[in-house]
Amino acid sequence: MKKIIHTHEAPAPIGPYNQAVRMGHTVYTSGQIAIDSETGLLIQGNISEETHQVMRNMQAVLRAAGLGFEHVLKSTIFITNMDDFGAINEVYGSYFDSETAPARETVQVARLPKDVRVEISMIAADQA
Repeated sequence: MKKIIHTHEAPAPIGPYNQAVRMGHTVYTSGQIAIDSETGLLIQGNISEETHQVMRNMQAVLRAAGLGFEHVLKSTIFITNMDDFGAINEVYGSYFDSETAPARETVQVARLPKDVRVEISMIAADQA
């Protein structure tokens, strides 16, 4: 049975979607961008600050589903400038144990919602 995951600790959706959906043991998250859930404003610092906010938002969504980063099976990172890859990768990597890090792809795109520079989505599961 499909269950909608929602938390006030992450930004509310800006369109017709939910923060995450659970089906069985698997949770599919929507992409998170660098919006501060308390203020509703974009974090417009450097790319590292933006990425940390994205990861904090994702952590809140996973927590609302009863999961953590250790449960993530796959991540997709969308960036608008491949020159930012190193800084994004450093921040992203700080949230995972390198031994159990998830599968991942990083894709450069022409544009992201609200003209942010990074968006991340994840698939996680509480059992194998």
